[in-house]
Amino acid sequence: MTVQINTDNNVEGHARLKAYITEELGTALVRFEDKVTRLEVHLGDENSDNKSGVNDKRCLIEARPINMQPVAVTNHADTTEKAFHGALDKIKKVLETTFEKKKTH
Repeated sequence: MTVQINTDNNVEGHARLKAYITEELGTALVRFEDKVTRLEVHLGDENSDNKSGVNDKRCLIEARPINMQPVAVTNHADTTEKAFHGALDKIKKVLETTFEKKKTH
């Protein structure tokens, strides 16, 4: 499972952040590693660093299951880390539901 991490100009995409996100994804989604070819994580600050705002950090996670349409979730929070963990919880639930439905058909 390939992990790609993208950040906008207002979020520092340093190596430590990328390593942390990759490790968290691998741990949380280990049971899907043979069913998902790629995960894309997009981190952004919707109000830029010049403005303040509640829940202006956004994390979008897109998963690409084998032989299926991609699925994506978005989560907003007041920090990048909280936005990421919220999106991680959501993508885990979506993948569980997606593969359960496929199993019953």
